[in-house]
Amino acid sequence: MPQALLQILILLAAAVVVVVVCRLAKLPPILGYLVVGIVVGPHALALVPFDETTRYVGEFGVVFLMFSIGLEFSLAQLKAMRRAVFGLGLAQVAITTLFAMVALHFVDYGWQAGLVLGGALAMSSTAIVSKMLAERMELSTAHGRDVMGILLFQDLAVVAFLIVIPSLGKSGAELAASLGVAALKAAIALSVILFLGQRPMRAWFNVVARQRSSELFVLNVLLVTLGLGAVTETLGLSLALGAFLAGMLIAETEYRYQVEEDIKPFRDVLLGLFFIVVGTALDLSVVFANLPLVAILLVIPVLAKLVLIAALARLFRASLASALRVGFYLAQAGELALVMLALATRNDILPPGLMQPVLAAMILSMCLAPLVIGAADRIVRKLTANDWLARAAQVTQIAARSMARQDHIIICGFGRSGQNLARLLEAEDIPFVAMDSDPERVREAAADGSAVMYGDAGRREVLVSAGLAKARAVAITFANTPMALKILHHVHQQRPDLPVIVRTVDDGEIDRLHEAGATEVVPEVLEGSLMLASHSLLLLGVPLARVLARIRHIREERYGLFRGFFHGATDAADAADNLQARLHTVVLPDRATAVGRTLAEVALGKNVEVTSVRRRGVSTRRQPPSDWRFEAGDVVILLGRPEALVTAERRLLRG
Repeated sequence: MPQALLQILILLAAAVVVVVVCRLAKLPPILGYLVVGIVVGPHALALVPFDETTRYVGEFGVVFLMFSIGLEFSLAQLKAMRRAVFGLGLAQVAITTLFAMVALHFVDYGWQAGLVLGGALAMSSTAIVSKMLAERMELSTAHGRDVMGILLFQDLAVVAFLIVIPSLGKSGAELAASLGVAALKAAIALSVILFLGQRPMRAWFNVVARQRSSELFVLNVLLVTLGLGAVTETLGLSLALGAFLAGMLIAETEYRYQVEEDIKPFRDVLLGLFFIVVGTALDLSVVFANLPLVAILLVIPVLAKLVLIAALARLFRASLASALRVGFYLAQAGELALVMLALATRNDILPPGLMQPVLAAMILSMCLAPLVIGAADRIVRKLTANDWLARAAQVTQIAARSMARQDHIIICGFGRSGQNLARLLEAEDIPFVAMDSDPERVREAAADGSAVMYGDAGRREVLVSAGLAKARAVAITFANTPMALKILHHVHQQRPDLPVIVRTVDDGEIDRLHEAGATEVVPEVLEGSLMLASHSLLLLGVPLARVLARIRHIREERYGLFRGFFHGATDAADAADNLQARLHTVVLPDRATAVGRTLAEVALGKNVEVTSVRRRGVSTRRQPPSDWRFEAGDVVILLGRPEALVTAERRLLRG
């Protein structure tokens, strides 16, 4: 077998295994790729060499990373976030770089090494941080916006570093001339490509798109990306700069989102190869021989960066709690730092004795980032009394506005789904309290007279202040499973009998949410497909009554609640409701007759059905079998007519 094919198979096999492990452990795949590179590299198992060919293959990952960054570049976005981007972001990168240049100058490494190292230390991991912000639903918070603004400037700053770094290996007048020529070439390339290239690029993409060939479209994207990269490299700049400019050009066309989707598989695979190549460069023997230096390079830069970013955020009028959270989120190193270090090594700017400990410390900081970010909220609460006061004021405000409400619905999330639900509840004169963590949305909705308040529904005290003890039901309207699980946990600790309806994107999380205590889970995919099917059948001539009957049948099979409803005081006036089946919740106390007996032994009768049983607020058994044995504390949901429900409840509680 050819040696090159064997190496590719080794890399692919190792990458597949490590990505699976990272997914199971809920860690970024970047960390797994780095570990693969360390293990298979020349300094460990020596299955893959670290040579010019390997480095060149890895560079293609950087090319597509920079292309993706170019696609995200938006003048409108920069203008909207100018305080965070050009204020916080610029100050953070400039000060970090300046400090590192001064520090390395005093230890005789030279300002060139300081410039590279400072720029690398200024970078944070966009992949790790943005993922955790999204999972924790903090993208729209004050600290979330500042974090994303700083990350955006870091992405832009790395373009300048990629232009400068290849010229830093020279000295004296030659260095100044080289930097001047590089800056001139970059300015010319930017001007020609961005100002003169937009119309030809849009016209060419129109021609390609009209052919209606997906493979031609993808080939064209690859041609444009690598072609412009080749142009900038020929000019003495870098492949990555050309790819960035290609992304910026395409971002101004209507094909931006299609290109982003088409290029994503190439970007992720090749970027994975780049991180593997970075891992192969790490010599563990050198790292272990310099463990004290690695520890210093890990702890001091992370702490210094945390303090600097927090201080800058305070100077830009963020609250102390918000500033500290920004610092915790951005204290680690990032993937762009590894790109800069790889380029600096290729141009002999960083000596190997310093390069290896720095690389090890940065990789370790990325590995520890999820733990640090996870602990940030707890640490900030302990350090900031004003954060406690702000949260207490928030809870007090919610409690004051919900105090008069009784038998209301708590709506968690006031996005599009939450607002539609609120309109339907208002039409039926059903009171509700809505909460959302986006202050802008809350302000706009409150001005319109909606009963919506700013609050994090994932906090137990916020739910309690919203009137959980008096609520009739809870609706979780955002499709975020981790947050929904947290809310379900709090609800069923306080009110195990309370029905909770949860929205999700697809069927993948339904069982998990039911086990956590959700009364019903509504997947968007199912509802969308039902609407598509109903409209299609009507257009095909199927009678409306038959279409509605079929859709209702599917919903009855899928949703237990479509076969009944939870009755309330406001339903008493409608006599027709007394003839319909309804849902009723029974909580079994310690001395209930049903405790310790099976469903068959209790004999509830043929006119009542047990639709589900929730146990200890964390598990659900839907439609339990006849040998299901009840325990104290079980929440039993019954379906039947009123007179049958009365009999069934008596048999469950008193025999």
